[in-house]
Amino acid sequence: MKRKIIGIIPVRFFSKRLPGKALATIHGHSMIRHVYTRAKKAKALDRLIVATDDKRIFNAVKGFGGEVRLTSPRHLSGTDRVAEAASKENLKSCDIVVNIQGDEPLLKAKMIDELVSPFKDRNVVMSTLIHKAPMEEVKDENIVKVVFDNNHNAIYFSRSPIPLRRGVWKHLGFYAYTYKFLKKFTGLPQGKLEKIERLEQLRALEYGYNIKVVETRFDTVGVDTMADLYKVRRIMSNE
Repeated sequence: MKRKIIGIIPVRFFSKRLPGKALATIHGHSMIRHVYTRAKKAKALDRLIVATDDKRIFNAVKGFGGEVRLTSPRHLSGTDRVAEAASKENLKSCDIVVNIQGDEPLLKAKMIDELVSPFKDRNVVMSTLIHKAPMEEVKDENIVKVVFDNNHNAIYFSRSPIPLRRGVWKHLGFYAYTYKFLKKFTGLPQGKLEKIERLEQLRALEYGYNIKVVETRFDTVGVDTMADLYKVRRIMSNE
């Protein structure tokens, strides 16, 4: 039986470096609309929902016909927001939840299809995407790097270059989980390494769970600053 797959886009208004970025205009449309429209094209998704803490974003999504839920403003991470939205949908434990970052307007629908592909194996509880890192990004602490084993299970994530120079893979912040594991993951205390690196996915590794990494040929530009926003506008102009 095909498992139902729901995509959730967590979005908060007051991001630290660029407040209100979800509503920033890119070629006539808000960033959240670009993300939603592209994610909606994924063949794997049965449903797509925006989860936000802000009425302005809520109304914007409603305005372009998207499905949206209001969630608590107290969440510390996007994953916590995804978990709350998923719980409101009364999903069964066998279902898969996809966490789609709301500040990735260059995402390709194919990336979501790739992300959920490991769940053909019923033992997989969590997956994420990786892309070969260009050399200019290897030393950038804002770019998360990952190493993985021969079975494509993540060994470690770091803001430092790992391995040191060659063959570096960067982590793209998209996740998929079984709903059962998502509930378990968000109930776990923060891990020591998670706090040091400021990377929540390390919590899964610290508690002994595997994260399946999926190589994708597509790269993205996460929008955290005005410089990122200008870069995305230039790229979209070329597209």
